[in-house]
Amino acid sequence: MPAQRLEDFAQVASDWFWETDAGQCFTYLSPSMAHLLGRDIDDLIGRPRESISANLHDTAFWKPYLGALARRKGFRDFNYPYAHPDGSTRWFRISGEPRFAPDGTFLGYRGIGTDVSRERDARDALAAALDDVQASHERLLEQNRRFEAALSNMTQGLCMFDARSRLVVCNHRYREIFGLEPEAALTGMAQREICEILVARGCYRRDVTVDSLCEGTRLALQADERAPIHRELADGRILAICYRTLEGGGWVSTFEDITERRRNEARIAHMARHDALTDLPNRTALREHGLELMGEGRRDEGRRLAMLCLDLDRFKAANDSHGHGVGDALLKAVAERLCANVRTGDLVARLGGDEFAVLHRVAEEQGAVTLAERLIAVVSAPYELSGVTVEIGMSVGIAMAMRDADDVDRLLRDADTALYHAKGNGRGQACLFEPAMDDTAKARRLLERELREALAEGAFELHYQPLVDLGSGAVTGVEALLRWRHPERGLIAPATFIAVAEETGLIVPIGEWALNQACRDASGWDTDVSVAVNVSAVQLRHRSFAQVVLMALAASGLRPERLEIEITESVLLDDTEANLETLHLLRRTGIRIAMDDFGTGYSSLSYLRRFPFDKIKIDRSFVRDAGLAPDAAAIIRALVSLGASLGITTLVEGIETEEQLAAVRAEGCQEMQGFLFSPPRPAHEIAALLREERRLRAA
Repeated sequence: MPAQRLEDFAQVASDWFWETDAGQCFTYLSPSMAHLLGRDIDDLIGRPRESISANLHDTAFWKPYLGALARRKGFRDFNYPYAHPDGSTRWFRISGEPRFAPDGTFLGYRGIGTDVSRERDARDALAAALDDVQASHERLLEQNRRFEAALSNMTQGLCMFDARSRLVVCNHRYREIFGLEPEAALTGMAQREICEILVARGCYRRDVTVDSLCEGTRLALQADERAPIHRELADGRILAICYRTLEGGGWVSTFEDITERRRNEARIAHMARHDALTDLPNRTALREHGLELMGEGRRDEGRRLAMLCLDLDRFKAANDSHGHGVGDALLKAVAERLCANVRTGDLVARLGGDEFAVLHRVAEEQGAVTLAERLIAVVSAPYELSGVTVEIGMSVGIAMAMRDADDVDRLLRDADTALYHAKGNGRGQACLFEPAMDDTAKARRLLERELREALAEGAFELHYQPLVDLGSGAVTGVEALLRWRHPERGLIAPATFIAVAEETGLIVPIGEWALNQACRDASGWDTDVSVAVNVSAVQLRHRSFAQVVLMALAASGLRPERLEIEITESVLLDDTEANLETLHLLRRTGIRIAMDDFGTGYSSLSYLRRFPFDKIKIDRSFVRDAGLAPDAAAIIRALVSLGASLGITTLVEGIETEEQLAAVRAEGCQEMQGFLFSPPRPAHEIAALLREERRLRAA
């Protein structure tokens, strides 16, 4: 075998990172993998690992790996063959840990990998060479030369002992690992003598003795499985030591420094149970620690476990006002204050967003309330971040575990219910869970269930409110307004259920139905009036939203220029670039885009620079006092002037009196909407209204 090939075998590639989704398909591979794989990384994204192996159908080989995945457990040092495009087979060693979302949802795996092809080949070549030594004296000198080349270039330390436990050969890497001088004479020494030297030099920890090292070697050589032994050195390095017996007696030991690999594995394990921003334990760690504390509670009758669910008040306003950088710094500062103001043994966790939790052992309920009130005061103190002063508040919900309880999720749910009541009672206070609070939670769950049933049974309907041109008095369009025909409570306005629909994601199918129904209704009217449909941030966040809109137009035959999409500023605050891209796509097809409730948000003016809206709807709050309060008229005048300068139609909502109409007309508004002209009406009434208007105009 050429010496160059043995040198190549002795080289071991550095580690890379990989990540898979819940279906075990690759979602990430280190870019450095491309030269090892011989193909573009993007070609492997979305494919399972087994599909690129050289033994896809060897079920027995893949059983340990697939078993670990099925149990969602971590795995270590799994080797598998990779089918390289050049026709060769390479061997990869991988380790991984499962990933979970803050709510416990399984996301997939993340881990590291190493190309061990050369190491594997080097070991095979070495074993073959050792066999040849015993078979032929003539080949011994040549093989020794080859061994020297391989040993000198191995990344692992290697020692070979004969049947009398005498050292036959060791390579430079072995001496380097243990800090032995290159000229130190070791060959011919017994294994025990070498162990005595290493212990005397302080290479191992103080609790490691010569007897334990020799006994460990003996047991490893007798073991049925050739699993590596891990030993920690005095300086903190970790070695993986493998033993292989030789025919005729003796053995070969290899020493691999796996310190960095272990650090990466520990880092991955830490990330799976900690929040990336604050480094606090996450929801998964909270559950685990909660179970431990509940077990302790059954043994300690003097104290009970309290769960505190914390939610920051006014955090979103601070985040929107000062930017996400300040928002992140604020969350980290809150985490530091919480940790500094709990006892040793308490657990502070971040559940996601601006929500935290504290596990606390107390003798009575008042102790938990006292802690909650102290934390509210601490968190509510001003923050100095990046040169700005930020002030927020905090609300706390508290739930006490029963002494025989073991359900952490139920405890957290009760604390969250109490938090809901605390925020409803004015925020900035602590609320202790009471069983009666479940009634509110049950009512919400009932509403969610009834919403699902209403969607399945077709219990939603659309009413339409006309939009009127202030110059001609003609109806220029209608706004579609969702209504729920409840079997017991009658017609329900959206304010009652939209928030729940958005929180549960039901707004997506409900919104899709409303969009299709509005397009069908408008296409049946013998007129060119437009139809405006409100869209929530949850709907727009879906990748298929643009496709849903275009399919609704195609199915109904409605021309794109007759459809108007109404959004609020919250749509743009949420993933702005992606949402703006979707809105630009829809506008290029001819669909009109309007901003609803204009003037009430923080960044409304900035968004007019970034997106060419066709219409802005001045919020009814500015109209309510029009004609009575000079400042209200001034605001309307400024907004109308802004729209005119940008070529944007301005519509005023909530016109209910003649005085309001005269006031907004005097300020130059172009369109109006309100009960003064017409309340929202069913589709058939709108059709009749439009026919009558057309008849009057023709007359």
